[in-house]
Amino acid sequence: MANVYLAHDEVLDRDVSVKLLRLDLRDDPNTQRRFEREAMAATQLNDPHIVGVYDIGEEHGMQFMVMQYVKGTDLKAYIKQHFPIPLPQVVDIMEQVLSAVETAHAHGIIHRDLKPQNILIDENKNIKITDFGIAIAAYQDSLTQTNTLMGSVHYLSPEQARGSIATKQSDIYSLGIILYELLTGTVPFEGETAVSIALKHFRDEIPSVRNKNRAIPQALENVVIKATAKDPADRYSSAKEMADDLRTSLDHSRDNEPRLTFNHDDDGETKVIELHHDAKPSKEEPKENHEEQKQPKRSHKITIAISSVVVLIAAAFGGWWYFGRTVVTPDIDGKSATQAERVLNAHHLQVGKITHQNSSTYGKNQVISSSPDASSKARIGSRVNLVVSSGVTKWTMADYVGSDYDSVASNLRDKGFKVEKKTVYSDKVEPGQIIKQNYAKGKVVKTANQTVLKFRPGRNQLRFLTLKVKILVRFKTSLIRTSCS
Repeated sequence: MANVYLAHDEVLDRDVSVKLLRLDLRDDPNTQRRFEREAMAATQLNDPHIVGVYDIGEEHGMQFMVMQYVKGTDLKAYIKQHFPIPLPQVVDIMEQVLSAVETAHAHGIIHRDLKPQNILIDENKNIKITDFGIAIAAYQDSLTQTNTLMGSVHYLSPEQARGSIATKQSDIYSLGIILYELLTGTVPFEGETAVSIALKHFRDEIPSVRNKNRAIPQALENVVIKATAKDPADRYSSAKEMADDLRTSLDHSRDNEPRLTFNHDDDGETKVIELHHDAKPSKEEPKENHEEQKQPKRSHKITIAISSVVVLIAAAFGGWWYFGRTVVTPDIDGKSATQAERVLNAHHLQVGKITHQNSSTYGKNQVISSSPDASSKARIGSRVNLVVSSGVTKWTMADYVGSDYDSVASNLRDKGFKVEKKTVYSDKVEPGQIIKQNYAKGKVVKTANQTVLKFRPGRNQLRFLTLKVKILVRFKTSLIRTSCS
């Protein structure tokens, strides 16, 4: 329903995605409502695993949305390129997805179209969910237009396939199918038409992932089985419950777990249960037998004391079992210290000692290394020490005159320099290009407390901008709008 462009926010010096409603659909009320629903749903959600929306608006009758740019690919393409994916990474990907879905559900938003194509993965393997276009229209018929489900029918819950209203459990079913695809590289059901695939979802059992890969633990397959149960009541009650179960699915303590099955022998019909007379004390029972049933108060106290000891032992054992479990340390190299802490907390780990050192490879405040390092095991609740970059120690200054200010400033800041900008008027230099720098080419400069001054043209150059540029940047500054008009 839209075209998406990569753009650059000159005010905040960052890349963004601009989604522009297609011209041939801008007069379609259904498309307009879906576009508005996506904007409203996304702006309500603030989660590191959901693509953020920075701005929405309309220009010359065209609706647009400015969103966070995720440099990477979608999960569908990632699976094709990297399959088979290591099981710890599969669990990590799903935990991030579940975190985002849990946030959406907490705000009363059901995505309804969860699929790998709507899940983005960046260069650092961070996950972000996007496309909430049909999220809050949960009251509408899922099969009103069958042709529109071609891209989503592989992940459609049985109740949606029947035309019923989607619930949180519908999203959980889709998550189970996504987990199935991460483990096997394929979707469970294929067919010639969307209807034939939808029929399989509420008629056929999900194929066993262990039949395709015996290295998959039974505990992990059980997560797929429970998430994709035909009856929504048999599925996880929440995304958090699924995440909690998934988090321990690779633990050796669950190696002997049996295959999960559902017992539906009891169809819920009301039944009369007869009580046998011998369940009640007989009136003709000898008096001495009745008296034998009376327990002295002292025996009750002993029983209570023994029970208390058993409870304390069980609690101590449970605490030892929980905190004695291990998790795979995530890869946080290249992330900022804040991002690293968030990722570690999501894996039930804490940030330990932080040391700083200079680096010519990593930008300032980026994590150089961690201890224990990525992919190694660590106990739940343990601390991970970080080595964070202070930028380069010394830098041989290059000649930046005539270069683009934004890219040069970003590069120098990553190395630890403080960059200041002075705006001057010029009729000879293009807007955005550097006129002068306060350190000459070849000068060796220490980054600590050093400020590099950059000069760029001033406002008199803005009058030469075309109307096309004005449209692309109108949400960033009113100055350009005034100058162009």
